[in-house]
Amino acid sequence: MYTEVEAKKIELVDWGKATSKGTVTDQVQGPKEKVNSMKSWLSKVESPSSLTDCTNFSNEKTISKLEYSNFSIQY
Repeated sequence: MYTEVEAKKIELVDWGKATSKGTVTDQVQGPKEKVNSMKSWLSKVESPSSLTDCTNFSNEKTISKLEYSNFSIQY
């Protein structure tokens, strides 16, 4: 919920899924500066109830158009 609020606040689209290993896989899309802002938020703030030990960002690439139209959470 907190991640969705933050993504919408800075006008990003996102797809996220909690894994069976207790981790979260996320794909954030938008302008580079806004994605960097979200990465910083995920690393330092996140949800008040989150027990984040570390964040790992990988597979970063430039895309020509957004693949999502809004924020989506998979369970």
